[in-house]
Amino acid sequence: MSETPEDQEAAVNRLLRDWSGGDPNALEALIPLVHQQLRQLARRHLALERPDHTLQPTALVNEAYLRLVKERGMAWQDRAHFLAVAGQLMRFILVDHARRRRSEKRGGSTLPVPLEIDIADPRPASILAVDQALTDLAKVDPRKAHVVELRVFGGLTADESAQVLGISAETVTRDWRFARAWLRSELER
Repeated sequence: MSETPEDQEAAVNRLLRDWSGGDPNALEALIPLVHQQLRQLARRHLALERPDHTLQPTALVNEAYLRLVKERGMAWQDRAHFLAVAGQLMRFILVDHARRRRSEKRGGSTLPVPLEIDIADPRPASILAVDQALTDLAKVDPRKAHVVELRVFGGLTADESAQVLGISAETVTRDWRFARAWLRSELER
């Protein structure tokens, strides 16, 4: 009998609870179950980067894994929460990478990053500018900034984002629309 997606999600959620409870073996059992999703998330992040980016999806996943291992005492809610945190870690890794690259080149180049692949006519912006705009949005409206992190950097759907935030999918959709417009406006300045 083959495992259904619901069975796999239940297994992931159980392992996350075990890991939250302090079971060090739970993470080792968890990673093979979510590795493919982490690679897809890494590919999505890197698709928004310049073509000659030195990080590859495997390296980004590995770096995120190393940072996740350090997350002790995290009360994981479920798979969507885990992927949201992993996506946010990948964002931080890419921002750190861009900062290092810029400092090495003294003024460095910009890294083209649209807010989302399917946004009509996305304006190219540096990942550092996107990070700053998102930080500024968080000061104005933390929930909307969190929606962007979950949708763009976590790769979550509106329903999954709503579940993580404890709000309705309709509210996530409204926040998403507002945040995209706000960020686009900030990045065009």
